[in-house]
Amino acid sequence: MLDDTKQRLINAAGAIFAEKGFEAASIRDICQLAEANIAAVNYHFAGKRPLYVAAVRHAQCCRQEDVPFPEFPPDLAPAEQLRAFIGAMFERMLSAHRPKWHLELMLRELARPTEACAAVVEDYIRPMADTLRGILDQLLPPNLTEEQRWMIGFSTVAQVLFYYIHQPIIRVLMQNREGEAFSLDQLADHVTRFTLAAIGAGPAVVDAGSPTEPHSLTAASGRDA
Repeated sequence: MLDDTKQRLINAAGAIFAEKGFEAASIRDICQLAEANIAAVNYHFAGKRPLYVAAVRHAQCCRQEDVPFPEFPPDLAPAEQLRAFIGAMFERMLSAHRPKWHLELMLRELARPTEACAAVVEDYIRPMADTLRGILDQLLPPNLTEEQRWMIGFSTVAQVLFYYIHQPIIRVLMQNREGEAFSLDQLADHVTRFTLAAIGAGPAVVDAGSPTEPHSLTAASGRDA
């Protein structure tokens, strides 16, 4: 368990870094929000940059703890694995359980990477990417290049990111400014079906039924090598 002052500094720093970015954020503002002495930053973190790295790591670690990616039984169809993976991604992105700054800081870091980015990629994102690649490899034809497989994985994740980043635009376009336009299950079902249709491992999206109707994905059970 972290020292209370250290945790308050991480929480305050994360909120301010997410709002202002690393350069514009000041130690004075962070300490004021954390109700801590300025000297506490050097004592606990040895400076502003290590504090930033700690805040980024904390944000990612919390989301991983809240929504661990599922472990799949050997007999689970690849399409069902994909649905579970995408569902977990949406839960991580759109969960209201944690402060908003957690994901905002992560998105800022990925858009304007610092040295914290490499650690986050290796510790958290690469394992997630490896899991997705393992699922897609069961669904994709064997003659695809490595680059094609990466692009399909990136396109899958990009659909999830869109619904997080552009929530305000979605609400305005759909004239739904007060609440969420879609449920997490609707979004996960749609992105799964869209991805399966795009890679030729499922029916066309227009034939798959409405996002709220249960639709069996087990027909896309993988490709013969």
